[in-house]
Amino acid sequence: MTLLAHDRYCDEIAHQVEQLRSVLTSGADLSATVPTCPEWSLEDLVRHTGGALRWVDTLVRTRAQENVPPERVPLAGGPEERGDAAALDKWLAETGELVVGALREAGPDATVWAWAGVLNAGFWARRMAHEITVHRADATLAAGLPYEVAPDIAADALDEWLQIVEWAQRTMPKDPARDLVRPDSTIHLHATDTEPALNAEWLIDLGQEAITWRRGHEKATVALRGPLTSVLLAFYRRLPLDSPGLEVLGERELLEFWLERATFG
Repeated sequence: MTLLAHDRYCDEIAHQVEQLRSVLTSGADLSATVPTCPEWSLEDLVRHTGGALRWVDTLVRTRAQENVPPERVPLAGGPEERGDAAALDKWLAETGELVVGALREAGPDATVWAWAGVLNAGFWARRMAHEITVHRADATLAAGLPYEVAPDIAADALDEWLQIVEWAQRTMPKDPARDLVRPDSTIHLHATDTEPALNAEWLIDLGQEAITWRRGHEKATVALRGPLTSVLLAFYRRLPLDSPGLEVLGERELLEFWLERATFG
């Protein structure tokens, strides 16, 4: 598997920050409940996302060799006043500039603490690109706005999610992902709207102690087919499996079994 270039991830973080800001400036109700994260309002979601970016900025800028507690991250919680879209937008814009600047200055190989064993700034560029990409989907769903994402980012987000699930199975004994074992069971994800060169298909094998997966077209126990963005959001539990454009072929229960347990993050 080939990662995207470090600058590509940095560019995408900057782009996604701008797109998330456009939700704030659209007149969306900051108090609206986020349907995919019902414990949060739209404002809570933006503060959470910006706080994560601020945390990564601190980690990367200081070349942290251990975790930095959130209370030590300047302005991680966002503006003091709630309900002020303009202040929240300004804070988010500044946040994006900080984290993208820190990541570009560091480069992908700078040694930085991380939770998944990949101890460099490149890990955080990739992680934050996909963190904000998915949370922007949450924001657009709350605001009733359309959502699109570049195919290379969507495909890489699926790769990363599978790697995270695999990591959780191997290292987190109490995580629900540890239950993702079922002999002779496979899941196929198939994007129907991408160029062949992207190879936007995945085969996930649940038959071992930890999942294995690879890109490619193969027959499976169950298949999820549809536009790449929809497949991404459904696999992240942001869209129902019955959403327009999606198709489930085979043993739907196996896909639901996965979605109930692949919950890390």
